[in-house]
Amino acid sequence: MNFGVTRKKQDELEARMAALGLRETDLQEKFLHSSGPGGQNVNKTASCVYLKHIPTGLEVKMQRERSQALNRYYARKRLCELIEQQKLGVNSPAALKADKIRKQKQRRRRRSRQND
Repeated sequence: MNFGVTRKKQDELEARMAALGLRETDLQEKFLHSSGPGGQNVNKTASCVYLKHIPTGLEVKMQRERSQALNRYYARKRLCELIEQQKLGVNSPAALKADKIRKQKQRRRRRSRQND
């Protein structure tokens, strides 16, 4: 399947999906008309991608790009993130990143109070 991204990115996505046990046969995919900026292109083409992972019931709707192929890639990537978050909880990459940012903000807040 070609998503319009580099081979390396596509291989990374496929490896991530395999590690999570996410198969293409478990996905229900629909294409919808996008909304928002993009002009006549979004009004005429069904570039918005709707993905549903049937075993977990997780749903993703992606219309980040004007290209349907890129939106298919981003939708699968987001679905992987959601499944990781569900399986790993506080140890998921997204949760660890949010925790790191929260600590950085606390540190900056403490430093600004000391300087005042």
